[in-house]
Amino acid sequence: MKNKPALELADVKQIAAAAEAEALQNHWPVTIAIVDDGGHLLWLQRLDGAAAISAHIAPAKAHAAALGRRDTKGYEDMVNNGRNAFLSVTPIAPGGLLEGGVPIVKDGQCLGAVGVSGVKAPEDAQVAKAGIAALGL
Repeated sequence: MKNKPALELADVKQIAAAAEAEALQNHWPVTIAIVDDGGHLLWLQRLDGAAAISAHIAPAKAHAAALGRRDTKGYEDMVNNGRNAFLSVTPIAPGGLLEGGVPIVKDGQCLGAVGVSGVKAPEDAQVAKAGIAALGL
């Protein structure tokens, strides 16, 4: 049997604080979602000025990144490059097919993911990655 690390509340708070700091530094009104390895929501934070829809899209991005064990940019690129059939066979919510969902990986194991929504897709991803970087993995 293998042992696998898991996110604890302190880790989630550390990720959220770093992601929030990145967003505030850049004046980006976003929603930040953090999920466990099964895609279950652990944290949802909607910054002042973030669009209401971002509170639905950010968790979808995080969920997709956790279950797929990869950045959601890969899904967005897949669809944008013409693989439209992927849209009809995936159980991932449409918002999860946009860049801004990033898995949290340690020693090859996915511990969860961060999803961010509210600004341009690369900026969403930047906020998510800043949060994950705070863990020092």
